Amino acid sequence: MSRIPTPISIEAAPAASRGSLEAVNKLLGSVPNMFRIIANSPQTLAGYLGLSGSLGSGLLNAQTRERIALAVAEVNGCNYCLAAHSYLGSNLARLSATEMEANRRGTSGDEKAAVAVGFAAKIAAKRGKVSDRDLQAVQAAGYSDAEIVEIIGHVAVNTLTNYINEVLGTEIDFPTVTGRAA
Repeated sequence: MSRIPTPISIEAAPAASRGSLEAVNKLLGSVPNMFRIIANSPQTLAGYLGLSGSLGSGLLNAQTRERIALAVAEVNGCNYCLAAHSYLGSNLARLSATEMEANRRGTSGDEKAAVAVGFAAKIAAKRGKVSDRDLQAVQAAGYSDAEIVEIIGHVAVNTLTNYINEVLGTEIDFPTVTGRAA
């Protein structure tokens, strides 16, 4: 059970959040618990959806975005996000179970993606305090300055949802995945 109320429906959410939740419902065909619990703050919901949507139309492909989300969720110990991104990784980004396991360890079977995922995991684990060498490795792998900023943005947006779900105890409504540290 979550630590604060999760609106049971779009209609039970604050009025200022309902339009955003309708958009999520239209996009996903349902409104997962995470969105409904964030809806308690219409401003936080709008901010999350805005940043997430902008990053979703960025330079990084869907597979790399899901790989980063899995790595960050693992570092932050967020079982809700591990479950959600395992589902999305498998069903939308078409990542294999082997690939997602590698992503959770901060790597990838794809050589270039491995650098981005490893960098994202380091950012999360070191709270942004990565070395010049870490940054140079991403540049050497061929990532542009814009892509590097997007990687950082994906770490940030995923950390936001990791923290929300962990602090509030969001009930998992995806097939359960257990963190590696558990």
